Amino acid sequence: MNLKSVGVIGAGQMGSGIAQVFAMAGFQVVLNDVRQKQLDQAMGLIESNIERQVAKGKTTPGEKSAALDLIKPALDLEFVGQCDLVIEAATERETVKQAIFEALAPHLAPHTILTSNTSSISITRLAARTDRPEKFMGFHFMNPVPAMQLVELIRGIATDDATYQTLLAVVERLGKTSATAEDYPAFIVNRILLPMINEAVYTLYEGVGSVTSIDKALKLGANHPMGPLELADFIGLDTCLEIMNVLHAGLADTKYRPCPLLTKYVEAGWLGRKTKKGFYDYSGIKPIPTR
Repeated sequence: MNLKSVGVIGAGQMGSGIAQVFAMAGFQVVLNDVRQKQLDQAMGLIESNIERQVAKGKTTPGEKSAALDLIKPALDLEFVGQCDLVIEAATERETVKQAIFEALAPHLAPHTILTSNTSSISITRLAARTDRPEKFMGFHFMNPVPAMQLVELIRGIATDDATYQTLLAVVERLGKTSATAEDYPAFIVNRILLPMINEAVYTLYEGVGSVTSIDKALKLGANHPMGPLELADFIGLDTCLEIMNVLHAGLADTKYRPCPLLTKYVEAGWLGRKTKKGFYDYSGIKPIPTR
């Protein structure tokens, strides 16, 4: 199937990044959110991101203008449903995602492929709540979307081969690389990454090391570009906790039990960079450890 139009539901950091890379690849994009303010912020972010690429000589002013013209903000799901491909990029809560797909159902074209950018939730279960489980897949982009090369492709139990092959071709057209994962909790990347982050929080919780020591140890001792606690703040501590809860519930193994300190930070509203406070305080010029 030759896809020409893409609907992206959710204009947050992930959704705006997804809209940007599809527009830069020549797709017509409908970017949907329930709030006009969020759509305005997303369009401003996309423009500034592409402008940085222009300044670095990675794209041209003409390509920037063409990409921005391809993105149409929309508050109504009706405009999303007629797209060839829909990518749900809302918050990482299953009830929210199910409600979105149910609201979208009356507006879908018969050929539309449905996907979710979920980082951990069962694709088979989400697909079963739609009228087209055979045309449903996990389409998991990494953050930040424009910079990260990988896209995880996750087939549900009912996904047909035509849908899978179509999305393989889409990833190639975006200039990215795909990795195919089976539909088990958190798939590949987060099945490995989030327990590492959770263990770093346990290391802090048990007093083995400070925030600074833990991040320094992994950056210099394991050659990671970002320490695990710094990375947790970047991802969002609420998202980290949601994924650990999915792993713990889905695999029933105590090794995936979320660290109580992670839960406490989320309860306090200390969610990382997006709230200016997590394992670091971002209110000043330089991040300062909070513990």
